[in-house]
Amino acid sequence: MPAIRLRLAALVLALGGLVLGSGATFGSSGNGLGTANARGAGPRPGAGTGPSRPLQIKSASLTQDGQDIVWRLELTGPFSPGALAGDGRSLCLLIERAGTGSVAGEVCLAGPKGSSSVPRLFYMPITRRGVGRGRLVTASIGRSSNRELSARFLPSAAGLAYQPLRWQVISTLRPPGCVPLVPDRAGCYALYPARPTLVSLSTPLPTGCVPAGPALVFNGPRNQRVVALTFDDGPWPSPPTSQFLDVLERYHAVATFFEVGEEIHPYDPGGGLERRMLADGDMIGNHTWSHPDMTRLSSDSQRSQLQATTATIRAASGFTPCLWRPPYGAQNSGVVGLARSLGLITVNWDVDTVDWSTPGTSTIYQRAVDGARPGSIILQHFGGGPRYQTLAALPQEISTLRQRGYQFVTVAELLGLRLIYK
Repeated sequence: MPAIRLRLAALVLALGGLVLGSGATFGSSGNGLGTANARGAGPRPGAGTGPSRPLQIKSASLTQDGQDIVWRLELTGPFSPGALAGDGRSLCLLIERAGTGSVAGEVCLAGPKGSSSVPRLFYMPITRRGVGRGRLVTASIGRSSNRELSARFLPSAAGLAYQPLRWQVISTLRPPGCVPLVPDRAGCYALYPARPTLVSLSTPLPTGCVPAGPALVFNGPRNQRVVALTFDDGPWPSPPTSQFLDVLERYHAVATFFEVGEEIHPYDPGGGLERRMLADGDMIGNHTWSHPDMTRLSSDSQRSQLQATTATIRAASGFTPCLWRPPYGAQNSGVVGLARSLGLITVNWDVDTVDWSTPGTSTIYQRAVDGARPGSIILQHFGGGPRYQTLAALPQEISTLRQRGYQFVTVAELLGLRLIYK
């Protein structure tokens, strides 16, 4: 069975090919996969002779917390990450494919570097050719005792996606500390748990965002080559909002959608479009309940316009927005201050395509790409009228801006806002 052979091969490579010192170097030690290894021969977990044995694992877990993976590990006795390499030991998290059981990679613990006292993690892909080069995993690592360690990191930092996987922790000890019973092996190992454990990682959906910085913005910082595509006045049936999402998904771009509250129930009654936006990495903003000029309303009416729309978005999608856009861009200090008291940043724009006037697809495209600068917020519409020209211009806008070196971010990302995940 290929999956079993690959799993055994990965274990051997983990034993014989891993060296974690202060320089964190990785690669095959040259032990290779002998005939016995290919047949699946090898030591039982912890088997061997000699003065010691692999560090024994008392408990371990791998869970999801919002966007992050959390790896927790407790050993039966004290251990020092900085002493692992010198003692010929390693502690690694084996990552296995849920469908086949084959090993995809491993996340290994390494000692601190330089004057730091914080341990490090390295990820190494594993293929039939062996263990690939390691790369540092950006992680938050803590220890509540000298027997325990917890690490928090994004799946992408360890070559993972939000999908089911299987995992085990492997603790190894190389000779002369431990001599395996099978001579063809490079050392002894212990696995915990005894069988790979399934964990289902699901794409996390944000439940809100935290306002910070200026109460009114027209653009983001100018020091990064990023732009934010924004669309107003939806959801809408002509064309269906889903077609805008289709284009963004096809081109792997994100956008921010400012929604009119009274349009949500008629055109997205179950919140499916909003949840799709959030799952794609898009952002949802408040565009008032009925699209009035907010500067002409009483403060009570202004408050009602914003609160009703926020409540409707939250009820439909589970997300509470922290961004809002005033219809027509009409704002004053009173409106901006009220919005901020309700947890909303006022977002206008610095690039206006004037697509609401249906000037033609090429004109909309040209205005978007010609006006874009680092940190720009580009205004377009996905509702309030027939927006077929805007939809038709979108693919070329994305392609041209990307060719010019721009990346696409949401307004929340542009402003560096923190998202809250369930």
